[in-house]
Amino acid sequence: MRDVRESPVHNARMPTASPLPSPRRSRALAHLFLLGAVTLASCGEESLPPLPDTPATRLGVAAGRPADVRIPSDYDPNTAYPLVVLLHGFMASGGVQNIYFGLSNQVTELGFVLVIPDGTVNSGGQRFWNATDACCDFEGSGVDDVAYLRGLIEEAQANYRIDTRRVYVFGHSNGGFMSYRMACEAPDVVTAIASLAGATYLDPADCASDTPVSVLQIHGTADDVILYDGISNADGQFPAGYPSAMESVRRSAERAGCDLTRASAGADLDLDTSLDGAETHVLEYTTGCERGLDAALWSIEGGVHLPVVNRVAFSTAVLEWLLAHRRADR
Repeated sequence: MRDVRESPVHNARMPTASPLPSPRRSRALAHLFLLGAVTLASCGEESLPPLPDTPATRLGVAAGRPADVRIPSDYDPNTAYPLVVLLHGFMASGGVQNIYFGLSNQVTELGFVLVIPDGTVNSGGQRFWNATDACCDFEGSGVDDVAYLRGLIEEAQANYRIDTRRVYVFGHSNGGFMSYRMACEAPDVVTAIASLAGATYLDPADCASDTPVSVLQIHGTADDVILYDGISNADGQFPAGYPSAMESVRRSAERAGCDLTRASAGADLDLDTSLDGAETHVLEYTTGCERGLDAALWSIEGGVHLPVVNRVAFSTAVLEWLLAHRRADR
């Protein structure tokens, strides 16, 4: 097993400029995402039911930013359901992210309501979330995506029978960064987050909330877009640095009151079908945490920014981790 000991991350003063990603980097990111989506959509998983042609309904229409909603086929208004909000990566969309993860195919089997929103579009036609200072409001629009997502959660709770103690956010890349921002700024409504290839703020002071949430970080060690080991300052592509996957989880565990000296290794997972064996190493913070809270890091050894996942196995593993968490009374 790879060495999972923590390494220090050094903070640096962030520049005020917000440069756009270079055209070459933007094209590379777009190609990478689309290639991954096409590859995954053609994996021939006969057990995966087809995506519904149309969503069950939409939220956010009044706000001018409609979001698709999927509900279990056997939805019972007398049952309180968990809520999952799916956040796409930079230049992607909610629909493409849903194809990648296949979450909508799990709503009936696992029994939850799924909301699939889109970020706003910048001047280059690229969808983004205004997440941390590193990613990805590169033009400084200042769009309040925390308020937008809060509104969607409240609207879902008004339209469906939602268990308010079980509200989750799951994002990839820019969506992972946004998931962390929701954990920092909306912990009163979010129970747990899962981030694939995202990170929290580099400066811990930018996430000053005293209310912790449970955090699952999933990250490929060979990711060359959002580095597993993080970066300590602006690098020409990102206007600010971000901490390592390990540091993002360690801070989350510390905020949750977990004993950082007693992290334990869980059973390895087979998440990336392009890599041999059970390539994903699991590190868990569960000892000493506040009631109902914990944190975990799933390190995909050799994994890249878009791991080639079996949608059923991957989405089930992540969803089961999220759905196992219930907000304790505080």
